[in-house]
Amino acid sequence: MGEGDTISKADEKRLRTIVQVLDDAFGELMRGDPAGFRGKYRKMAADPHAFYRGTACLFYNDVTSGAARDTGSSWDDGRSGRIWIHGDLHVENFGTYLNSDGRLVFDVNDFDEAYIGRWTWDLQRFAASLALVGWQKALPKDDVEALIADYVGAYLDQVDAYASGAAEDFALLLDNTDGPIHAVLASARMNRRTDLLDANTTRQDGDRVFIEDSSVRRLGVEEQSRVVEAYRRYQESIPQEKRRNALFYELRDVVGKSGFGIGSAGLPAYNLLIEGHSQALDNDVLLSMKQANVPAVSRFVDTSAVEKYFDNEGHRTVVSQRSLQVHTDPLLGWTDIDGVGYMIAEVSPYEVDLEWDDLVEPDQIRRVVTLLGRATAKVHCASDSDSEQDLVDFQVEEAVRGSVGEKREELVSWLVDFGLRYADQVRSDHGLFVEAFRSGRIGLEATGS
Repeated sequence: MGEGDTISKADEKRLRTIVQVLDDAFGELMRGDPAGFRGKYRKMAADPHAFYRGTACLFYNDVTSGAARDTGSSWDDGRSGRIWIHGDLHVENFGTYLNSDGRLVFDVNDFDEAYIGRWTWDLQRFAASLALVGWQKALPKDDVEALIADYVGAYLDQVDAYASGAAEDFALLLDNTDGPIHAVLASARMNRRTDLLDANTTRQDGDRVFIEDSSVRRLGVEEQSRVVEAYRRYQESIPQEKRRNALFYELRDVVGKSGFGIGSAGLPAYNLLIEGHSQALDNDVLLSMKQANVPAVSRFVDTSAVEKYFDNEGHRTVVSQRSLQVHTDPLLGWTDIDGVGYMIAEVSPYEVDLEWDDLVEPDQIRRVVTLLGRATAKVHCASDSDSEQDLVDFQVEEAVRGSVGEKREELVSWLVDFGLRYADQVRSDHGLFVEAFRSGRIGLEATGS
């Protein structure tokens, strides 16, 4: 569709849906930070997958309303419709982290959208993401179908392994992976804390302080006081068994922070520098303190049984991550500023995302997606009655197996079909979004700028 072209009635109706869903999800944030959202929307305009990453809200509008043709309710046995889900599972939300046992792990990451929902929604969102990436890499349709089927098959195999008791300690580590995933783990292992510190701080009067560049700002007295008090309260949210001595948490410096990714536009954030294990400057630790947003899925489901469980969205985000990750960041915690929830976590030098640019051949991608399927099953099955929370009080693997029954091939076919079909919808939506953004129907005029 070119500039100035008229669009069909069906496209106009779809465009109104896109505009409305984006405004419902981001309107208040857009009005508070129009420049941030201009940046977000221009990143989303880059390609269909970037648009998809920024529109989890549109995905859940579609899969809960039937706009995607099939809500997936037939795969819900009553229990499997209310498990912890990642909420934004696309191909770029996987990478490495250093767990609380000191091991480098490859796993799902970025839990900002985590919530209670239907188990198939994570698989549907990933399937469409994989189909989009396959299209952008010009892979034949048959290969894309096979890759989605391999991902789903690996997920179900891992669920079966949990149900049989054979996968209790499953994790993707340096010593049990190969190919691209082993390579990203090995790359993370080479990183050094001092390099991260030197990139973000400078030495001044015998201490480290943050470098002042375009991505940070110094705080006024009142704002800094609120942040410091929120940081003090955060320490109380760390489980007792993970707490360090008082020296570790001594605050050395704090700045406002900008320049986060597509999903964090408009959300206030801070970086904090703390003492770490000792007063040696190379042991300082960098923390991120970011306002938590309302998860996309919660806008489209009954939240009554979930919302009362949490003090704020920061609390919800942290409980979600602790539920979905077995050995999570020991510095992960939450706080609030004026009642608004914030999540705090370490900015770790050992977090490296899986890069898809160099994954070009179907066989190479297949080796990756089968492990991603197993990693997806891991986060689902870790978040049940065996974890520290009690919102999900049953064994997820049994609920999933009960939902699938003898219809494994039917499930695989359904997810393959959904992934390809929804990817087509996203590509169409992306074109509508770009032209609407350029013409001022969303974004700039919506913010009043």
